[in-house]
Amino acid sequence: MPQPQGAELDAVRERRAALKGKYLRPVGERPAPPTQGVHHAAFVARDVEKTIEFWQETLGFPLVELVENRDYAGSSHFFFDIGHQNLLGFFDFPGHDHPDWVETIGALQHLALSVTAEHFDAMRATLDAKGIEYLGPDRGVHNSLYFRDPNGLGVEFYREELGRFEGEPLLDA
Repeated sequence: MPQPQGAELDAVRERRAALKGKYLRPVGERPAPPTQGVHHAAFVARDVEKTIEFWQETLGFPLVELVENRDYAGSSHFFFDIGHQNLLGFFDFPGHDHPDWVETIGALQHLALSVTAEHFDAMRATLDAKGIEYLGPDRGVHNSLYFRDPNGLGVEFYREELGRFEGEPLLDA
């Protein structure tokens, strides 16, 4: 994917700085969010069993529910516990032909999951043992392991505390 250069890059950076100046409030001046947090993020699964095997058996996220989708007869809706009362959900849609994932407007680029240093190393060992390709620290990306699940969903294991980015707090603790 081509990246902006020269004057175009300067203009993009100036626009970002202007947006940051206009909208980013200091931590103590931000209003409280109107929600309790993410209940679940839901994605489309190509194959229910392969998705369960990957998320539970390979990555270690417990399957906590598997029911019929209330909006589509025959479709499964299932959830994994990803920690801190957060759920990751999937649907399948039997009979639908879904194209492979593409990076485009409205698509999820990746889901970043916070892990401790110990879990980061264990996850890298698991990915290596299973032959799952990833982009990580030994390939130029500090504190992150990027890979795709069987559905093409981009996943990042991010060796960082919740509410922080690049070591800096983003949220009022």
